Amino acid sequence: MSTEKLNDPAARDVAALRQRVRAFIDGVAIPMERPGIAQDVDALDEAVGRLRVQAREAGIYAPQLPTEWGGLGLGWEACCEIFEEAGRGLLGPLALNCAPPDQPNMLTLLELGNAGQLRRYLAPLARGEKRACFAMTEPAPGAGSDPGMLRTRAERCADGWVLDGHKKFISGGVKADFALVEADTDEGVTLFIVEAGTPGYRVARDIPTITGYQIGGHAEMHFDRCKLPGAAVLGKVGKGLQYAQLRLEPARLSHCMRFIGRASRALELAQAYVQERESFGSRLAELQQVQAMIADSHIDLHAARLMTRHCARRMDAGLPVKHESSMAKVFVSEAVNRVVDRAVQLMGALGVSDDTPVSMIWREARPFRIYDGANELHRATLGRRILAHQLLP
Repeated sequence: MSTEKLNDPAARDVAALRQRVRAFIDGVAIPMERPGIAQDVDALDEAVGRLRVQAREAGIYAPQLPTEWGGLGLGWEACCEIFEEAGRGLLGPLALNCAPPDQPNMLTLLELGNAGQLRRYLAPLARGEKRACFAMTEPAPGAGSDPGMLRTRAERCADGWVLDGHKKFISGGVKADFALVEADTDEGVTLFIVEAGTPGYRVARDIPTITGYQIGGHAEMHFDRCKLPGAAVLGKVGKGLQYAQLRLEPARLSHCMRFIGRASRALELAQAYVQERESFGSRLAELQQVQAMIADSHIDLHAARLMTRHCARRMDAGLPVKHESSMAKVFVSEAVNRVVDRAVQLMGALGVSDDTPVSMIWREARPFRIYDGANELHRATLGRRILAHQLLP
């Protein structure tokens, strides 16, 4: 840390907090990792519940939430430090209640919720007593990367709304207490809060994926003639796509922070391995090809951190980040994939086994290029914007 940073009390506080988070991740969260709970929704819920009690006791719980909601009230640049450290553990972000989908769900409710919605929905999410999901993605020919293809529909009725739709790959949807559902209406796409006990609300299955440690799995969900009160609308009718963007920009950045932590841990393990492993009469660390892979990985992580923190500073300043968050998402998702892939290669067969967490980190990192908009879509959108506005490099 620079001398200027050392003389900044706020920076010292964040540095001290980061050290506490690291101690918690290494000493409490990582020892609870085991392949058997990675895709077991009930076991994961139970483990996370115990970890959250300990995270509160350690004073590291909910770094992103305002203090009045039980959090630490950190800005985005400070969250870069803490989310990255939490992300080193497969259970870390869940333990601190700063993992998707509830971390962006809570911020969405904070931004849009009225007093009653904040009490009923945000408060139990913030306390870690309930879980929620964000239901946007649909099976073909419905919405995926293109939200304009949304087919879920809500119709007005005498005393509220009737919701019909089919959602798929909904992270956190299994045993969620409520869903934030994007649906088309005559007035435009609208965001609804739909409680799990509503007649017609049905989770068909937990879709098996290559990833793990996703609380609530990845659900396929049906909404069949769900009767909703007028109070189920979150924000204003017809503003749902705008709200989705409001949610996605910080969500992309948060993913960057956490996955930088994941990739850093994989690289730490790979570096330790090549220092010890011998082949053809020398340690792997003495081979120039290995040294180049380690160097390239550090370069990728350094650049990823700089892009992420630049975007975070703009968010803290209240500046728009549509362009910057899109660039960061593309670059960081690809950079961490390169880092983790090199870690697997450096560790050989051990890297693809469950004897270390590297293989799970590798599996988790791959879908990041798809999450929150496929990278190809981001590139196309960036290119159109650059050319339309004649933005200079």
